Amino acid sequence: MRRVRRSLWERVSYAAIYKCKGCQREEYEPRRFKYHFGPYVQCPRCGTVKVSKLLHRDKIDRMHWGLLTLVELVVSGGQLFHCRFCRRQFYDRRTLSPNAPAGA
Repeated sequence: MRRVRRSLWERVSYAAIYKCKGCQREEYEPRRFKYHFGPYVQCPRCGTVKVSKLLHRDKIDRMHWGLLTLVELVVSGGQLFHCRFCRRQFYDRRTLSPNAPAGA
């Protein structure tokens, strides 16, 4: 995979675009702020939907703080979630995805 030059609109929408030399297929890497929009919870760092809900903050794993996370906590009373891949805790206003595996 080789990185491709992006147009102005693609720079706003995507963090990077990669193109395969053999099959000419393009892969798009979205910007992280897009993980805050959509119907279900996504990890704000890696974008996975395989997150679990927490009742209390864990003192070991790091907390993800950012402007959109803070807004979701203060304005909409977000719930606490944990990403098992990034080992990050974050607040989000949305519900868990029905396609996410049980016990994630």
